[in-house]
Amino acid sequence: MSWAGAEELFLSTSLASYLDKKLLVLLRDGRKLLGILRSFDQFANAVLEGACERVIVGDLYCDISLGLYVIRGENVVLIGELDLERDELPSHMINVSPAEIRKAQKAERDATDLKGSMRKRMEFLDLG
Repeated sequence: MSWAGAEELFLSTSLASYLDKKLLVLLRDGRKLLGILRSFDQFANAVLEGACERVIVGDLYCDISLGLYVIRGENVVLIGELDLERDELPSHMINVSPAEIRKAQKAERDATDLKGSMRKRMEFLDLG
């Protein structure tokens, strides 16, 4: 068995302990998904039931419902079980609507874009 094959076998067998548990899944593109693991295969492709995407911008967050969701294993960075006895988020976090979180995401993106363009305009001042 190749190293990659052994790694896939280990990953898929270790996922068995998460079946029917609420998980947080971090994807390569930075998205955070929550849901109950219902199924998986040898490639770590997974099916989440009652899935939602948790979007966080500053102190604001929104859980956007996705329903039954299939995740391709190659996109998974991290999987962790959520402790149902503890609060998932710090108390200062504010739950907002999907429309409000999209507005906050756009404002955050615009601010980042502005910083980048200002940095480019000021490069001529770099004396280093």
